[in-house]
Amino acid sequence: MVTAITVFVILIAGCQPSEDGKEAFVIHTVNGPIEAGEIGFVLSHEHLMSNFGLPIEETDTYDELALYRQVIPYVKHIHELGVQTIFDYTADYFGRRVDILKAIADSSGVQIVTNTGIYGAADNRYIPEYAFMESPGELAARWIEEFENGIDGTGIRPGFMKLAFDTGEPSEIDKKLFEAGVITHLQTGLTIAVHTGANIEAVQAQLEILDRYDVSPEAWIWTHANWHDDTDYLIHVASKGGWISLDGVRDDNTDEYISRLIAFRDAGLLNKVLLSHDGDAWPMGDEIRPFHAIMTHLVPALRENGFTDEELYELFTKNPWEAYSIRIRKTK
Repeated sequence: MVTAITVFVILIAGCQPSEDGKEAFVIHTVNGPIEAGEIGFVLSHEHLMSNFGLPIEETDTYDELALYRQVIPYVKHIHELGVQTIFDYTADYFGRRVDILKAIADSSGVQIVTNTGIYGAADNRYIPEYAFMESPGELAARWIEEFENGIDGTGIRPGFMKLAFDTGEPSEIDKKLFEAGVITHLQTGLTIAVHTGANIEAVQAQLEILDRYDVSPEAWIWTHANWHDDTDYLIHVASKGGWISLDGVRDDNTDEYISRLIAFRDAGLLNKVLLSHDGDAWPMGDEIRPFHAIMTHLVPALRENGFTDEELYELFTKNPWEAYSIRIRKTK
C-alpha cells in the first residue's frame, strides 16, 4: 500500500504552434487550459459521475447535494494519493454535466477534463435522433462549436472526443459518428477516444477511416483495449501509432497488467500505453466503483517488478500528455 505517488514535473520539449495557428500542446480542463508541467499524475479514463442505464431523457438530472457528499470526499482521497488530473469519460446524453464537474474540480483540487462527441454503443441507446439524420460534417460542426465556444453556455471547452462502437460488424451510425470525429479532429486537434473493446472489426474500420482522411492513428485511442486478450495484436496496433488504453485496473488483476506492460516494454512500445480503471464515483447514485487501485496496488507492483521512475513517469504523465494534447496529427 502507498499513500502518495511520486509525481515528476518535467516539461515536454518542443512545444510549437500547430499548422492552423491554434496553440498546440495544451489540454483543456474544466478550469481552462493547462501545459505539460501542470498535468502531473493522470488517470486517463474515469467517470466522476454518470447515469448510464437510465433513459436518454433522464441522464442529465442528478441529486446534486447527495452526489457532492459522495463524490467530493472520494476525489479528495484520490488527490491525496497523488492524482492531479482525471479525464472524465461520461459522454453527452448519458450524464455529462460540466457544471458539476467544475464544482468537483474546485472542491477537490483535481484537474478534470471533459469531452465532446456521442456514445454510439449500448445498441444506440444514447444516440439522439438528429444524429441519424445529419451528415458527418453537420455532426462535426456541433462538436467544433463546443470546442470553440464552450459546452451548454458555460464556456467550458472539451479536452477530447468520446465515441463508441457496438460489438459485431460496425454499424453505419457508429462509422458515421467516427467520421464526424475525424473531421472534428482536423478542425480542432482534439484526440478521438473510442469505446471499442475486443471488436477487431471496429478497430479495422476506424483505422481505415483515419487513413482515408490522412489522419495519423496517433490521434486515436483504443479504449477498453484490455478486453482483447491478444496482447501481440495490441502491440501491433500500437506500432502503427494508435494509443492502447488498458483501463480496467482493479485490486485483483495486478498480475495481468504487469504481464501486459512487460510485453509492451519488451516491444519498445511502453510509450503508447494509457492506464486507468473506468471507475465511477456516482454510477446512477449507487456505491462508488473505485478508481484507486493504480495508486495502491499497480504502482507498487510495477516498482517491485523493476519498472523505473522514468517508466512510471512515462506511463502516468508523459503518455497521457502526448495522447491528449491538442494538435492536428496528419500522415501527410
